Amino acid sequence: MRLVNARYADESKFFWDERANTLETQTTMPIQDHIEMGYSGTNGDPDMEDLITKLKDVEYYPTLFEFVYGDKNITEERIQNALAQFIRSIQSFDSKYDEGRNQVVVDQQDFPNFTAQENLGKSLFFNPPEGAPGVPPGGGGAGCQGCHRAPEFDIDPNSSNNGIVLNLSDPNTIDVTNTRAPSLRDVFNQSGELNGPLMHSAEFSTMQEVIDHYNDITVVNGNNNLDPRLMPAGQPQQLNLTTAEKEALIAFLKTLSGENIYKDIKWSNPFI
Repeated sequence: MRLVNARYADESKFFWDERANTLETQTTMPIQDHIEMGYSGTNGDPDMEDLITKLKDVEYYPTLFEFVYGDKNITEERIQNALAQFIRSIQSFDSKYDEGRNQVVVDQQDFPNFTAQENLGKSLFFNPPEGAPGVPPGGGGAGCQGCHRAPEFDIDPNSSNNGIVLNLSDPNTIDVTNTRAPSLRDVFNQSGELNGPLMHSAEFSTMQEVIDHYNDITVVNGNNNLDPRLMPAGQPQQLNLTTAEKEALIAFLKTLSGENIYKDIKWSNPFI
């Protein structure tokens, strides 16, 4: 999951299933996972204390801990605080969207720096879909704003399952507990390429696939946690987006990517 602008998310929990209540807690959970970094203390793995001993033996780490905390003592809590503060520093606010938003009063206005296609995509993103309260037949947009709220485009903390139910531990069952999502900012990099596969299952490799999923929601049998916003008027969402509208949505999402995060020297390798 992308960590950009995690500091500004209204959703304070982390991991797809929100099992970490704070960013500090999240930072050392992958370290202590047997599958990920392996300091689990189980199945013959070393544990967190073994990692701390290893860090103490690296010449520069005690010096760095002393510089930050006043002494050379290395603890899990200090590791968590340092990692969490670094993650909170990963910020992106120099996008084409930000430039345009500064020139208008509300998001619903056309941005003067946007192309016609990007403004169409923005309109589709912000307008609720047909079938939503107050939206007449034949009108409406894609309703993305309902869950991914501007200006941060982070996930609404009250969001439920989005219809992706693959259980990575047991493909023979479904998993409807995945309700967290990262900000949509910088979902594309500065070159217009996706920053990694999408959804908790990584089953989508293009934004076209994501939009197709929301364009035609399928309710999997047993999914009792589907977000009601994907069931307007009690029916699975059918946006009926045209090819041009899908392309416009993608064009708008690309305007949410900045440049500084890819170029600033502070993001370069600290060991060089």
